[in-house]
Amino acid sequence: MRELKATGFVRIRGAREHNLKNIDVDIPRDALVVFTGVSGSGKSSLAFSTLYAEAQRRYLESVSPYARRLFHQMEVPEVDLIEGLPPAVALQQQRGSPTTRSSVGSVTTLSNLLRMLYSRAGDYPPGRPHLEAESFSPNTPEGACPRCHGLGRIHEVTEASMVPDPSKTIRERAVAAWPMAWGGQNLRDILISLGVDVDKPWRDLPKKTRDWILFTEEQPQVPVYPGWTHEEIQRAIRRKTEPAYMGTFSSAKRHVTHSFATTQSAMMKARAARFMIGRRCPVCDGKRLRRESLLVRFEGLDIAEMSGLPMARFSKIFAPYAEANAGKLKALRKTHPEKALVVERIAGDLCRRLSVLLDLGLGYLTLERSTPTLSPGELQRLRLATQVVSNLFGVVYVMDEPSAGLHPADTEALLRALEGLKAVGNSLFIVEHEMDIIRRADWIVDVGPAAGEHGGEILYSGPIEGLGAVAASETRRHLFDEGAGIASRKREPAAWLRLEDVSRNNLKQVDCDIPLGVMTTVTGISGSGKSSLVSKALVELVAGSLGAAPSARDDADDEAGFEDATAVPTEGRIVGGLEGVRRLIEVDQKPIGRTPRSNLATYTGLFDHVRALFAATPEARKRRYDAGRFSFNVAKGRCPRCEGEGFVMVELLFLPSVYAPCPACHGARYNPKTLEITYSGKTIAEVLALTVEQAWDFFGDAPNVCRSLKVLREVGLNYLRLGQPATEFSGGEAQRVKLATELQRAQRGGALYVLDEPTTGLHPTDVERLLGQLNALVDAGNTVILVDHDMKVAAASDWVIDIGPGAGDEGGRIVVSGPPAVVAASPESRTALYLDRALQGGAAAKGLSHMERDPN
Repeated sequence: MRELKATGFVRIRGAREHNLKNIDVDIPRDALVVFTGVSGSGKSSLAFSTLYAEAQRRYLESVSPYARRLFHQMEVPEVDLIEGLPPAVALQQQRGSPTTRSSVGSVTTLSNLLRMLYSRAGDYPPGRPHLEAESFSPNTPEGACPRCHGLGRIHEVTEASMVPDPSKTIRERAVAAWPMAWGGQNLRDILISLGVDVDKPWRDLPKKTRDWILFTEEQPQVPVYPGWTHEEIQRAIRRKTEPAYMGTFSSAKRHVTHSFATTQSAMMKARAARFMIGRRCPVCDGKRLRRESLLVRFEGLDIAEMSGLPMARFSKIFAPYAEANAGKLKALRKTHPEKALVVERIAGDLCRRLSVLLDLGLGYLTLERSTPTLSPGELQRLRLATQVVSNLFGVVYVMDEPSAGLHPADTEALLRALEGLKAVGNSLFIVEHEMDIIRRADWIVDVGPAAGEHGGEILYSGPIEGLGAVAASETRRHLFDEGAGIASRKREPAAWLRLEDVSRNNLKQVDCDIPLGVMTTVTGISGSGKSSLVSKALVELVAGSLGAAPSARDDADDEAGFEDATAVPTEGRIVGGLEGVRRLIEVDQKPIGRTPRSNLATYTGLFDHVRALFAATPEARKRRYDAGRFSFNVAKGRCPRCEGEGFVMVELLFLPSVYAPCPACHGARYNPKTLEITYSGKTIAEVLALTVEQAWDFFGDAPNVCRSLKVLREVGLNYLRLGQPATEFSGGEAQRVKLATELQRAQRGGALYVLDEPTTGLHPTDVERLLGQLNALVDAGNTVILVDHDMKVAAASDWVIDIGPGAGDEGGRIVVSGPPAVVAASPESRTALYLDRALQGGAAAKGLSHMERDPN
């Protein structure tokens, strides 16, 4: 039993946030406390929505009202009393900043140190004046390349991009970049008024005319007579016949660039992006900085080249300058003593920060890597490393699954970082599903017993050993009986999908055979190249071969995604086995919607069936209400005050704006006439407030609705509300919603399902449920390939492909491929040891982690 040396307790009384059932609990300070329980049980409601929200509220009360506007404030938690709560810092699972200008270097502050180093101690060309640190940042006017404004790429529209088929006429929509429907027809009618032949093939029009239509900045206003010829229009003008309206011309380029820059619609922005061509900036060659900044070097590299190196390489560059007696530093002192002092201090700080980042397995990242391309786990560990270096004490760190995206081989380094924070006088409150982390906890708070309304209770709070006596705990079963789980079906491949010479990121001319008709898990340490092979290369090659564009539906939703869709394309080819793949289905963790109007019911399609049921009621038929009447996105049914949002924004001057329930519909989203219609005694708004579990009972006699609900229950989402906004879903929940949407469709076989870390955010019990669904897909004649670090998932697979052996430049090749037992026996694989333990059922009968039994 670990000795607990807590200096006091945080006392919580009457917590009722979300599904918490008026709970009372005491949690020790200065300890590593893990909150466990099945997905949706209420762990995050206790740790983040209650403890952290209250700590933030108390802190913000001490700052000025104006300063509070700069914070993203959580709502005041539903709780009677919290005592003994220190200041708190939250490290949550979240996607990176939505702008590519945020990078690994800015999150870790290493870029600030590098800029200071180049400014004060860089090697300048003779006669060049010294530059301030700001001149080495692409995000400042002093440093940004004047051509691309610090983005590294320029985006242009060309005749070929806007007119993909020059054999078409303008009437046949040759100018594809123009708006659809009336907008495009309006521009065509304007051109007729201007005398352009809209029935001549585009390529036969004079080049001067084509260039004017596509690129002019002029916006002439002309009379429009829809359906008339140019000659008829000229006669009408001479007779001064009143036109239908005066139309204003806008070139195709102007329409595309204006739409992309100003639209609030993700769909419109994505459409505009299709007609824009991105290429490397010719002035800075993609390095984002002014020429004079790029002339300054350190160790022969400009700052852009330095930022493009994996952080693991930095130690070789800066370590010789960080030691007082190093040879390079001595030589520099003789020639430039002031520069030597700057280099020694900055190099020492860089090495100190780097040591934590490398220890957390992030050495494969580069400083220039933009945060939108990072996984939530990578971003959280970057922030964790920054906190470790900050040397704060007396703080509560509230963390959301810090082990997410982390290979078991890197877990010990994570635990060392956590122990370091605790050792200097901090408290760690961690929401976690990884058993190795849980076994190292000083204290466990187990929430449950199930999800949603069936959870929200404290099953146990105390040292780890005591959980063994709590029969209702799902965590207990996995913590003390590692033999539980789903065994491999040991199915034989029906065929092989053969890839050759695949190059992408750190993959260099890799050959890979992927078995079809079975479930395959791709393993390897963080940064080894798993996602590059599966989620990037495999998806792009298969999609291209099937005649479909690679899925970019989320990448084009905002400017960051458009700028980021510039990665080096995949090289390689499929040389066999494609006849065994009819469809490609990528089930990722990207958001399923960016506004509250997208919700569980609308995304899965079950809302269509629900609205049809309401439209079929006698009263609705009497009033001639169709299914559209029951959509909160349609004017005839929604509340006119909030336009179907259910809430309105209230400006509070010097305080942050808040959202309050709509005063007209009180959050129901519909107008009073629509809410007069009921189905089995409930309005459409009341149905949207039901959880999946409640709806299962309510719609027992509606097979179309129950088909969707059945699958949602089977993937463990029974606690979500039908109308729950998609913006509230975690990455894992969004992925399971997508999977459920696919599962409810008729299974025809021949589909290739690709999943990237589907166990993120899942309790081991929910992982078992997920594996059951994936096995059902395979049994129906499909292929499932997933990237994951969960060794129980790998052990339950039919085939394992291990990438590595290291990260970044030290990875990128297939170490071993075969059934789980074959991979577990490989001496080269860093996964083998942990996979073997999963196959053997673990050696943790006494509740000890493998790191405590075998520190090497």
